[in-house]
Amino acid sequence: MSPILQGIVTIIIGVGGCVGYFYASNLILDKVIFPARGAHIGRNINRANKVRPWLFLFPAIFALSLYLVYPVIGSFYRSLFDRSGMGFIGLGNYFDLMREGTFRTAVFNNLLWVLFVPALATFLGLLVAQLTDRLSWGNIAKSLIFMPMAISFVGASLIWKFVYSANPDIGILNSMRDFFGMAPVDPVQIPFWNNFFLMFILVWIQTGFAMVILSAALRGIPEETIEAAIIDGANPFQVFFSIKVPQIMGTIVVVWTTITILVLKVFDIVYTMTGGNFGTHILPSYMMTYMFRDDGRATAVAFVIMILVLPVMVWNIRQARKEMR
Repeated sequence: MSPILQGIVTIIIGVGGCVGYFYASNLILDKVIFPARGAHIGRNINRANKVRPWLFLFPAIFALSLYLVYPVIGSFYRSLFDRSGMGFIGLGNYFDLMREGTFRTAVFNNLLWVLFVPALATFLGLLVAQLTDRLSWGNIAKSLIFMPMAISFVGASLIWKFVYSANPDIGILNSMRDFFGMAPVDPVQIPFWNNFFLMFILVWIQTGFAMVILSAALRGIPEETIEAAIIDGANPFQVFFSIKVPQIMGTIVVVWTTITILVLKVFDIVYTMTGGNFGTHILPSYMMTYMFRDDGRATAVAFVIMILVLPVMVWNIRQARKEMR
């Protein structure tokens, strides 16, 4: 079967299956389980109306349970076994992680990424969104800044690998150092600071995302509030920080938390640039070092990542609900 025909058949079966499920389930509910007839017709209708929403929610609940809840429980269960997957060791893998220096380095580096990348990307995105709105060629500038979003993390890493190259004929940084008569260095091998060179790649990518979202939020601010502030004598800085920023704070928080969740899952940049060497390991890259040789240890790291991501996601959902009220 050709891919196009296969796709058409899949869509037909999927849509038809959904329609058939909703029709059949409501028919059984109204005709068999709680029939709208007899002496208890009113009570049956009320019962059917209470059950009906769950019929619509059941496919989503089933899919989430199958593809989210079950894998989480299964991963935690596998993390309780040794590398062979046969010997039960309880929380042994987690205790071993706490004692391992590379794991502590990965956690520390992840903390640096969480503190640095979302804050700088959101700030630069907000700054660019504000400044480009005042330019006649602002849309062109926005397009150029947003362009890195179209590049994969691996592609962006390869681009910046050339920028950071220790060869002055290739690397821009070392070309500048060579111009001033300084010896070439490899930025990704400088202890501690190499993490910031890797972080900047993600900042370069995510600034465009933050700019687009925050630019839309800035355009949604009522002009009356800005005009009133100007009439009251507010200067441009006061208008921006005291009028505009408070009104889009909810959007800023959503952008910040979205980038934070991405940072906790990022892997491609570190793996492409250093492979986790030179003290640049983060939790996802550290997990990959055990992925194909110690399933228990790898799943334990994966579970730690999930625990770190979960509070940010819950907080993000709560903030989104506040915005909807």
